[in-house]
Amino acid sequence: MSTSIASRRDFLKITGAGMAGAALGTATSGYSRILGANDRVRVAVCGVRGRGHDHIRGFSHVPNTDLAALCDVDENVLSQRLGDVEKMGRPRPTSYVDVRKLLEDKEIDAVSIATPNHWHSLIAIWACQAGKDVYVEKPCSHNCFEGRQLVRAVKKYNRICQHGSQSRSNPGMIEGIGHLKDGTIGDVYLARAICYKWRPTIGHATEEPVPAGVHYDLWTGPAPMKPFTKNRFHYNWHWIWDTGNGEVGNQAIHEIDIARWGLGVGFPVHVSAMGGHFMFNDDQETPNTLHATFCFEPDGKRKMLELEVRHWITNHEAEIGTGAYGAGGVPAAGLNVAANKKPASSPNNQAVASLGPKDAKTNTIGNIFYGSNGYLAADGYDSYKTWITDQCESGPSGKGSGDHYANFVDCIRSRKAEDIHAPIEEGHISVTLVHLANASYRLGRALRFDPEKETVIGDDEANRMLRGNYRAPYVVPEEV
Repeated sequence: MSTSIASRRDFLKITGAGMAGAALGTATSGYSRILGANDRVRVAVCGVRGRGHDHIRGFSHVPNTDLAALCDVDENVLSQRLGDVEKMGRPRPTSYVDVRKLLEDKEIDAVSIATPNHWHSLIAIWACQAGKDVYVEKPCSHNCFEGRQLVRAVKKYNRICQHGSQSRSNPGMIEGIGHLKDGTIGDVYLARAICYKWRPTIGHATEEPVPAGVHYDLWTGPAPMKPFTKNRFHYNWHWIWDTGNGEVGNQAIHEIDIARWGLGVGFPVHVSAMGGHFMFNDDQETPNTLHATFCFEPDGKRKMLELEVRHWITNHEAEIGTGAYGAGGVPAAGLNVAANKKPASSPNNQAVASLGPKDAKTNTIGNIFYGSNGYLAADGYDSYKTWITDQCESGPSGKGSGDHYANFVDCIRSRKAEDIHAPIEEGHISVTLVHLANASYRLGRALRFDPEKETVIGDDEANRMLRGNYRAPYVVPEEV
């Protein structure tokens, strides 16, 4: 196992800190090999514990694709995933702890990024500079500035970049969006992005020594260095502002992207969000309940997008999450209410217990679009139903999943960026809505947004929040 950490000299070679980054991208292919029609695409997966495990499985099914390398700052997780790949009957990948060393490998064609959010843009930019194509999980950025920088890097270095909005590869969702475009429900004026997902308390975690095998400085990366706790680490980093973006940037980004796609809009002109962290007295910093409204003015015609995030008991709207679409919706979050059961991690004595097969509750995750001739609802990422006319009669419905990973690999081979299903430009716009909603919530006020300049109008505090800060040497460059 490779556990060496890149030296400052190695770091400067890769990140540029000025001229070196530009030099890496002077040629169209950069470090990448020149692929022939029969060559295998060599992919490296960065961050392999949770979503990265899905990446490993996903790319393993794409024809003529090699899992060339795995990278993770937790050697315990890394070792486990290397073994998982071998159990698939595939060659053991090269292993890395430091992504900067991985990017020196000229045999790697593409980097797939499933790290915590605060690392997404920086690794993606470095990968572009190193001549690698990029699959980057949602959200593609931790703040608006670095999202813009990533878009610029992809364009400058002529890279193929897929955003992890997999619904855009699903025929069922594509068909449903087509009905919105062709007038099946009339003039679409409003979309609701619904994210009702069961989330229990994370409790309180005390400071403790960094676990053996964990390279905590690398894990922290661009974020402020703080003492190690379990609630700042695996998965619960989602609920800490330094590293995550809350449920809005975790699950709801999918629904925001689908809603914006169906409305046919870009950046908003006005954003307002209110919410809070209800019920639980724990370490979570981000809201578990949020309502945000986005207004758009495409061609001078107003449209609206409403986002609703709930974390606990709720209803199923438009049959979403009931199985009525021929699917079970998004799987349950793993915990549920059970009478008289109070775990030690619930200091305010909230009743929470593990889900069993008989008491499982499904989430309500999807979208509802309203038009002048009815409404269309989407359950999860690949199913839709319509109710048309003012009588809400059943209309067209459909379901179908695609392969987001295969689309990415196909575009690597063809070099046709126009064929990518979830281009980074679209990902950046949708993720900007995440950042604007969180900023409005945190500041306690509505924001007016300039879509051309991508800045909040007349609010320096908001713009500073959307800019972010970085801990050297893990700095998103001003010039990519």
